Amino acid sequence: MSYIELTTPCIFGVESILKKEIIKLGYEIKRVEDGRITYIADELGVCRSNIWLRTAERVMINVGEFTATSFEELFDKTKDLPWERWIPQDGKFWVKKASSIKSKLFSPSDIQSIIKKAIVERLKKTYHVNWFNEDGEHYPIRVFIKKDRVSICLDTSGEALHKRGYRTFTSKAPISETLAAAIIQLSPWNKDRILVDPFCGSGTIPIEAAMIAMNMAPGLDREFTAEKWKNIIPVKSWFKAVDEANDVIDTTCELNIAGYDIDYKVLKLARENVRNAGVEDKIHFQERDMRKTSNNKKYGFIITNPPYGERLGDKETVIELYKDMKITFDKNLEDWSYFIITSFDEFERYFGKNADKKRKLYTGMMKANLYQYFGSKPPKRVNPIN
Repeated sequence: MSYIELTTPCIFGVESILKKEIIKLGYEIKRVEDGRITYIADELGVCRSNIWLRTAERVMINVGEFTATSFEELFDKTKDLPWERWIPQDGKFWVKKASSIKSKLFSPSDIQSIIKKAIVERLKKTYHVNWFNEDGEHYPIRVFIKKDRVSICLDTSGEALHKRGYRTFTSKAPISETLAAAIIQLSPWNKDRILVDPFCGSGTIPIEAAMIAMNMAPGLDREFTAEKWKNIIPVKSWFKAVDEANDVIDTTCELNIAGYDIDYKVLKLARENVRNAGVEDKIHFQERDMRKTSNNKKYGFIITNPPYGERLGDKETVIELYKDMKITFDKNLEDWSYFIITSFDEFERYFGKNADKKRKLYTGMMKANLYQYFGSKPPKRVNPIN
């Protein structure tokens, strides 16, 4: 095993959750920034990170970092990086994405072109060739420039990690899997408590909750670009990471998770997705209006992504919906906690109560807030005296 520095981008606002996930895997955090975390791992760590990280958008090998304020400087410093360690002679490599924030170099297409040329020049000298067929495995490169500081990475994931593989069908405006997992982990919910999503749509929040409760790794049923990088990661490392993940799944845990939606058509999608995820016996879906949400048990959780108004209905309809949410929850859910994410800025006003805690998050490029209302805690169980 050798030292590898990894960078994982994430949704703005969930860095603390991702940090905990990385530490739980046993790796050392090097740096936490807005929307990304850099940490130290090894070849097996690449595999474990892709398979296990619930709130990361992708896992990238950090090839190098430097400051550049001109294209000449960008070319020279990129060329100085040890590309031969990562890209074999037949590797197909390209700069898949380049982004720049508050930097002198701001043209993505020019940045992509310069970096590609610099890598070619470096590998020409290393492999003593003048032409690359690039007919081997794919090595996509991502570049991020902020305040003239350049980070160049190899993308090990391929498809973004929120694409678990179970959600082949979606409803309108679905919440991403990574954001759903983050919201659940930002709450005190655990597998011993009831969880209801009264706007479940295609079932993402209930599915992510069940996977967390069962200790089921989110990346078990999908592929990753780096699986084919035999020059970097031995195949046995992937087998080991998968075996580790399979060994710790708890299929016997009893859960009380429900998803409700007023649209029976979208519930068909949810049931298909839950089967794909392998958690169909852990979640109950039902066609039900939010206004009929009720439960005679205490200390449960509402975790939900209700309509915002921008895409799923007009403002007046959403305002009435938020008013009815508070009335329904207060009447039918005694001592429950509510975790509600919405981009509707006046949510608290129409819900009729200020949140105990509010956290700024992003759903895609849309800013949203997670409104957290904490219900009473269940009494602690007292062990009988022997």
